[in-house]
Amino acid sequence: MVAVRHHLLLPAAGSGRRMGHEFPKQYLEIAGRTVLQHTLERLGALERIDSIMLVLSVDDPWWSTVESRLSAPVRAKLRCAAGGAERCDSVFNGLQALKAVAQPDDFVLVHDSVRPCVRIADVLRLLEAVAHEPAGGLLATPVRDTLKLATADAHVERTVDRTMLWSAATPQVFRYRILHEALVKMAAVGRKVTDEAEAVEALGHPVRLVQGSADNIKLTYADDLQLAELILGAND
Repeated sequence: MVAVRHHLLLPAAGSGRRMGHEFPKQYLEIAGRTVLQHTLERLGALERIDSIMLVLSVDDPWWSTVESRLSAPVRAKLRCAAGGAERCDSVFNGLQALKAVAQPDDFVLVHDSVRPCVRIADVLRLLEAVAHEPAGGLLATPVRDTLKLATADAHVERTVDRTMLWSAATPQVFRYRILHEALVKMAAVGRKVTDEAEAVEALGHPVRLVQGSADNIKLTYADDLQLAELILGAND
């Protein structure tokens, strides 16, 4: 029986316009390292990760500087692919490039390159939880706040029951063949999914939710950098 392998796929071709900087947010610095380097070193150092596929913009001028600063074990696992117009396009391109090393039942961990604070203990629990799942699963957190459905003119239409609602995060981990098939079918109907779970759900596969930590934040706005620095300092 062939052992199942784990491949990390990091889409990092985004422009990060909402950060208000002249270069993408994955290249902003936290405590002397770029966000992308923090993410790569944190997850890439895991023994369970057999290969890393980094998906970059075709005209990315910043990556070479980051690559030179990576540790040797991470560089040894690393390959790169060209990104697409949307996140789902970049993930698909990364999957295509993984064909050379991935078997159909291998797991692919798709993780936001701008989530540098993900806890390794959470990732390991996720991998254990999906080990015998037919499709896979994702880190998520139960919604805590009271939710309001708004009208077009920003008034409350009604309060939404949050009992069964979760906030999706990453990594999202799926078997290679299922994720590849799901993204092919979404592209065929012109559907731009916002995460990998949405594509797999659309095929009718069960997707496992695994509770992660609330501090696995995605860097979106400028003040998120300060929060990430505090989290990384506390967890290191």
